[in-house]
Amino acid sequence: MGIGPSTKETTLHHFRDPLTRIVSSDQDVDLAGIVIVGTPQDNYNKHLVGKRTAAWLEAMRVDGAIISADGWGNSDVDFANTMEEIGKRGISIVGLKFIGTQAKFVVTNEFTDLVVDFNKSEEGIETEVVGENNVDEMDARKALALLKLKIRRDKQL
Repeated sequence: MGIGPSTKETTLHHFRDPLTRIVSSDQDVDLAGIVIVGTPQDNYNKHLVGKRTAAWLEAMRVDGAIISADGWGNSDVDFANTMEEIGKRGISIVGLKFIGTQAKFVVTNEFTDLVVDFNKSEEGIETEVVGENNVDEMDARKALALLKLKIRRDKQL
């Protein structure tokens, strides 16, 4: 879905993406790949990208996934739907999203319970400061730790 809620990330941030770096260097996990999905305008396609992403992950036989979104409001539909489609297939799922002061999703489901908010401003709003509105190393470590715990818990059920 996305790496940050604005276009203020630098190219260097993308090349040194903390989530990719943290996950790929962790000895306990095997990074199977990175799936980049757009945010369609209409609801039919919003649900279609979620189903296709989940089917792809299921075919890869992954135990878990971290999903990241770069928007709010209408993009919550495909974010929540993708988390649900992945979770329904028995794949542990954790989200990363800019939430801030909005503090809630437009839509939720039972699989949106573990979402790390990567808002950095005290006001809880997107700022015009380069690098302040995107995932950092601590966010990535938090998401990975949550995913490991969720995988462990889900396998016990």
